[in-house]
Amino acid sequence: MECFLSTTVNGRKRKIIDSAARKRTKLEGEDTGDDEMSKSGPKISVEPGQLQHAITAPELMELLHYAALGKGGGLKQPSWCRLHRQRKVTGVNVVVVQGLTQSDFNKHYLAMKHLRSSYSTRVAFSPGTDRLLAEIFSSEVTRRNGSQKHGQLGKLPKAMQIHPVIIKYGIKTRGLTAYVLSEEEMIRKHFPVKGMPGSEDYASTNSDAAVTDESPLYGLDCEMCLTQKGMELTRVSLVDAGGTCLMDELVKPYSRIINYNTQFSGITAAMLRPVTTRLRDVQAKLKSLLPEDAVLVGHSLDNDLRALKMVHRHVMDTSLMFTRELGQRFKLKVLAEAVLKRPIQTEDRLGHDPMEDAVAALELAQYFVREGPLQVVARHLEELWGISMDKDAADSPPPSNRFTDVLQDLGISVSFFGKRFADYALPLSCQHWHQSDKEVVSSFRKQSKPSFLSFLQLSSFSDRERRSEASSQQSGSTPEDRSNLEDMRVVFAGPLPFGATEKDVRKLFRCCGEVQMVKMLRTALRLHAVVEFVLLESAVLAVRSLDGIHLQGLTMKVQRPVIDTLLDLDLTLDALTEDPLNSRRLYVARLSTSMAKRIRSPTTLSAEVNGHVGGSAPVTSKTSRLTEETLRRAFGHFGSLDVTLSSVAGKLERHAFIQFGRSEEKHAALRSSEDLWKQQLLVCPALTPPHMLVTRTTAEPEESEGDESWTSTQSQVKLDTQFCRKGLGVFVCTQECDMDSMIKLDSRLRKLYSALPECTLSVVMFAGCSSAEGGGSGLCLLEIKR
Repeated sequence: MECFLSTTVNGRKRKIIDSAARKRTKLEGEDTGDDEMSKSGPKISVEPGQLQHAITAPELMELLHYAALGKGGGLKQPSWCRLHRQRKVTGVNVVVVQGLTQSDFNKHYLAMKHLRSSYSTRVAFSPGTDRLLAEIFSSEVTRRNGSQKHGQLGKLPKAMQIHPVIIKYGIKTRGLTAYVLSEEEMIRKHFPVKGMPGSEDYASTNSDAAVTDESPLYGLDCEMCLTQKGMELTRVSLVDAGGTCLMDELVKPYSRIINYNTQFSGITAAMLRPVTTRLRDVQAKLKSLLPEDAVLVGHSLDNDLRALKMVHRHVMDTSLMFTRELGQRFKLKVLAEAVLKRPIQTEDRLGHDPMEDAVAALELAQYFVREGPLQVVARHLEELWGISMDKDAADSPPPSNRFTDVLQDLGISVSFFGKRFADYALPLSCQHWHQSDKEVVSSFRKQSKPSFLSFLQLSSFSDRERRSEASSQQSGSTPEDRSNLEDMRVVFAGPLPFGATEKDVRKLFRCCGEVQMVKMLRTALRLHAVVEFVLLESAVLAVRSLDGIHLQGLTMKVQRPVIDTLLDLDLTLDALTEDPLNSRRLYVARLSTSMAKRIRSPTTLSAEVNGHVGGSAPVTSKTSRLTEETLRRAFGHFGSLDVTLSSVAGKLERHAFIQFGRSEEKHAALRSSEDLWKQQLLVCPALTPPHMLVTRTTAEPEESEGDESWTSTQSQVKLDTQFCRKGLGVFVCTQECDMDSMIKLDSRLRKLYSALPECTLSVVMFAGCSSAEGGGSGLCLLEIKR
């Protein structure tokens, strides 16, 4: 039923929200902690596999379209992520930082304190053009039924094609099962569901059998009064499919009544005085009356079931069937007068009659099923939805599907803050022009009521992008400098036996992770090598595990390069370890039998040839292959885990990332590194954020399980000479992007984020460089404001 209640306070009438509504408000985050809010509020998630692929501008638009319009607007979930509980999103804020790339974020990782700590989802972005915002504003909204527009749906007037009932149910006439709410829909619409919070003590009707189009319908309606414990049941009515009354009971609440709510409930003190029926009595009677495949029908039926404190699996709700734009609902009285041509809840009567309301809801549902959504909309388009289908309207051009036009038609507010740009498909009244980033952020924060959809363009770094492109054209090098995160993947190793080749060095170091490239450094007396890994974790393991091992009488030293980008190496490693994206992740490398005999154990302070002084030798395995079964056997006792194995074509899988359910489980595994080493497993905390992982397809020759002999075979691996100029040849770091500017940017984004309303989807885009020569990938950061 529709729940109304009024009480008199200081001579004025005001509405009181029923207890179910108060529960919903609490679940939506008022006066609750972040944990409660995260369970009921909106949430965005990306599959781990998707984090390793850059998204494109059209994929970003999928998310923005769905966040603004949702399923009620005829859109489906984005293909690359999931926005849970979209209807609870209170706004969408998009900040586009021009001229910055993912490499800039990596280079100034420590300076980006707000971005790295507040945004738990980061995805690489593949820039298409430098007109990202213009493309978003002018993008076409693709609705679910768009593929049918040239078929039967395309023959309908435009107003009916985009009608919410047609979008939700289509145009075919179907049986009643098409309109029975799924369990997911019931949870989303706040129905009591077995096993869900708030329904633990509810009785069940036990009508759990599968329903068919021939299952019986029962109309239900309840009335409630305000008691000391909130809204409690005082009357319940049940009718069968023919409208015959099966039950019409007055119910005396257990708690003292504060307000009988007679204006709406029709209940008075005199009516309840002789009543002895209690809630448990009507619960038992309902159980006995309803068959196993019963379908309950009502209007805002979730309120009735909560008043009854009962769970029923199969329901039809006429307030949801006769849907309106943006999820608004018709009152039962309006639907009865327009569709059934019968007045109910008239003013000459004292309160509502639940028998009358139950019959009305039942007949509305039967009418909808019998006639089908197309006929329902066609017959009542103007009377219910206020849309005229005269000839002029039919001959008028179809409404635009351009994003900004759709938002304007639906009354969704949009605003833009940034430099003036004539090519934006946005009304001038929605544009706020400013010359500096400081003015842009300040203007946005001064708004008394922000728009639902807001876009900010920060352009202070755009000149840097143009200078970088010009410089790259003159020098022939790419505009993207090596970042400190890239230099952290590099180690120096030596001395090495004379005759050692790049191939030999690869074989030795790939036990820690995939090797990106090797460069041999020869002096008059000794041979050294510079090794760059694909992952940060591999370099950490190499320094920890390979430093000090003996090779043909030589003790090899493995160390970091001494360069300006690594002056804060310890701080950067700590920040990466504590990054929200890495808090539950662990990196694992599997040793071959030959390498297990060389590498020292984690607790050994000095390296020996066999690598395990002071401890037991590792249990050698017949294979160096790392499998999910092996990892679950080794790590499963620490807690639940997800495994991501390396996927390099043509190679054995020797390295993996493990994500635990809780950070405590990860730390327990790290404390057991000695035991894991005995199983030929090396572990370290995950450092590489998932969005930096890329799928590699280059295969390396397989390492044999026998002795690794140092040969003089000529290596076929060729170094990128351009890379040598930038990094390995001469370690010089030219910080094109001023550190102070990046700290200032992070501070502005923090202030902007703090000004966003709760449950706002915040998107920060490092737009990347789309130039043909040396373009750099961008970065997309996503978070729901808590």
